[in-house]
Amino acid sequence: MKSTSQKVSIIEKIGYSLGDLAANLIFQTLMTFIAFFYTDVFKIPPASASIIIFVGGMIGASFNPFMGAIADRTVTRWGKFRPWILWTSIPFGIIALLTFTTPNFGPQGKLIYAFITYIFLVLIYSANNLPYAALSGVMTGDMSERNSISSFRFVAVMVAQFIVQALLLPLVLIFGNGDKTVGFEKVMTIFAITGVIFFIITFLTTKERIIPKPEQKSSLKQDIKDLSKNKPWIAMLFLTILVFITLSLKGGMYVYYFENYLDKAQLAAFLQNIGFNNFIDGLNTMLTRIGLVGFVWPKDAATSGFSLFNGGGIIMMILGISFSKKLADKFGKRDVFVVGLLLSTIFLFAFLFFSKGSIILVFISQLFHGFFYGLTIPLLWAMIADVADYSEMKNNRRATGIIFSAMIFGLKAGLSIGGALVAGILAFFGYNQQLAVQSESTIQGIKLSVSVFPTITFLLAASCLFFYEINKKKEIEIEKVLGSRRLKAQPVSKKKAVAEEVIG
Repeated sequence: MKSTSQKVSIIEKIGYSLGDLAANLIFQTLMTFIAFFYTDVFKIPPASASIIIFVGGMIGASFNPFMGAIADRTVTRWGKFRPWILWTSIPFGIIALLTFTTPNFGPQGKLIYAFITYIFLVLIYSANNLPYAALSGVMTGDMSERNSISSFRFVAVMVAQFIVQALLLPLVLIFGNGDKTVGFEKVMTIFAITGVIFFIITFLTTKERIIPKPEQKSSLKQDIKDLSKNKPWIAMLFLTILVFITLSLKGGMYVYYFENYLDKAQLAAFLQNIGFNNFIDGLNTMLTRIGLVGFVWPKDAATSGFSLFNGGGIIMMILGISFSKKLADKFGKRDVFVVGLLLSTIFLFAFLFFSKGSIILVFISQLFHGFFYGLTIPLLWAMIADVADYSEMKNNRRATGIIFSAMIFGLKAGLSIGGALVAGILAFFGYNQQLAVQSESTIQGIKLSVSVFPTITFLLAASCLFFYEINKKKEIEIEKVLGSRRLKAQPVSKKKAVAEEVIG
């Protein structure tokens, strides 16, 4: 296997991370708002929305193994994975905008339109994000550098998550002048244009350094056979599905939790007491003075509370991410992931016991949950890159794309199942978007969906790591074995240059 320097510059790390910021402007919107958009904006019945999200998402998820095989067999002067980021950038932006557009169709027409656009969005997401994810596995073979790349990448993810979860709903109301239909279209137009630009920057600034030798080529049948024997890959597949079921379920249900469960008067008093309302008044005044008269933050307590709740959690996640690399370098990715996931689960389960007026406890629990979950965020993708190395060590063949297909399949399957559960649970417990006050049964379903249900899936995810054998000791072994192989495969002049770089 050919290899050049394993060090990655700050510019390249930032350029790579912008690709995830771009993708997550769309992905986080799907994870947090797709059920809400379908039920409360596009006016699709919850049960129908559940079917669209699940069936459409699983069709897209099933495409991942094929996309992984295609990416692994792509040969261009730009590499295997970088070209896909470029080729899919504009189609991704167009279909994302269409998915959140609301044409004036009848009930059947709405269902067909939503189903088709959702399928195309998850398909193009696979064609874009699977090669993007796999790219991190071939930018460097240095596992410490990989941890660093992941940390950069997931700071960008958190920026996108903050924009979507803390600001999207207010921006929708601002740009739409109170009309969510118009607002979603305008905001998604901005997201689409920004995403296309960032994808192109990622393509231009990154480099593939780990290039398989021609003799390492294998058939799709052989790749699948190798995967079936790869226990860490299987463990990560199920872990990813369960993690994204959890994120999609609780993330998609929080907007209903704030709109329908928490006491709005006490929430408004909380926002006033902590100075949030004064801050917003100052912000509105400043925007008005500079001529942005239409940019006035909505006065709805539920919208503000929801934004602050998500924003605070995301800031704590970023803080958790900042500790992740050091802890992973010392204790190994697997062990840090398990501990972080278990601790974050405790604060999810606590939501079961909060009353409508427990506003302070709701926010405190979110902060602690965000910090401990943040420890795990960069590790998920870095662990998949380690699985690709593990497979190469065992089989002397590298199949980065199809291995990363587990992550994207799990991500999309989890997104689809979790999003479908949001709409399905709402339908099961009798949610009616036309009602100002939901029934007690509906409220109970919402509470369970942000506490008990995600606790179960997170605990199951943690249990998967008992079958993931790549601990800190194994990481060091893999890096040494592959480093030795790659050095032997290089010309004498290259070996000398690498040796001088290591000594220097």
